Amino acid sequence: MAIDEAVFRICQRRAMSPTLRFYGWSVPTVSLGYFQKVHEEINLQSCRDMGIDVIRRPTGGKAVLHEKDLTYSVVAQTGKPFFPGGLLETYRIISSCIAKGLAQLGIEACMSEGGQCATQAPLEACCFSTPSQYELLVKGKKICGSAQVRSKGAFLQHGSLQVDFDPYRTFTAIGKPLDAVDRNADRLRRRATSVNESGDRHCDYDVLCSVLAEGFEEHLGIHLVRGALTVEETTLMQTLVKYKYSDSEWNMEGKTSR
Repeated sequence: MAIDEAVFRICQRRAMSPTLRFYGWSVPTVSLGYFQKVHEEINLQSCRDMGIDVIRRPTGGKAVLHEKDLTYSVVAQTGKPFFPGGLLETYRIISSCIAKGLAQLGIEACMSEGGQCATQAPLEACCFSTPSQYELLVKGKKICGSAQVRSKGAFLQHGSLQVDFDPYRTFTAIGKPLDAVDRNADRLRRRATSVNESGDRHCDYDVLCSVLAEGFEEHLGIHLVRGALTVEETTLMQTLVKYKYSDSEWNMEGKTSR
């Protein structure tokens, strides 16, 4: 999260090429959307019992359990040739890139035409309970969730692509109350899917990163160049880790105490 925010903040300050990142998580982690209320929407005791960390994203959206997913982030300036439109148009473009990559794995993903609302309260806090406009579906089930923040002429978009999906574990960490876990996990199972459930072969993370990168290149007509953080980005990232993302008040309440 600190790396993504550091790149985003530097992008706000000066012209730079867009940045695409793919990454996993060193420990199972629930990431909260910027505006979520943790004590109302997340089962913290269940997370502790299952060894799941909790962190807050700088982007909006609903909670995601990062355990068997591939996370992506895109940082770019707004109004530029690759991302000329607003928030929804950016969703559409990035989803098109991801869909092209998934097609190489035999996965036919289509975009949701309109946002939907979760009708069952226990599922409302979970990102994969319902698709937003232009998020990707496979046979009507959500496979990739996204969230974005836009400020000062730049945007950061986060996304989680499910490689495998465990609805029981997801609901136990995110859903409340827990008096009907089996029933609500079954509802979640009917709404979400994964790469390994949808594709024609089991896919490892290196292959997935490769085909997704090719999807971005093909759809945008670009050539991606592998890069590293600049000194400025690294310094800012270290500051954010120290004073923000290691701060329990930020992760629980959405504000820093320092």
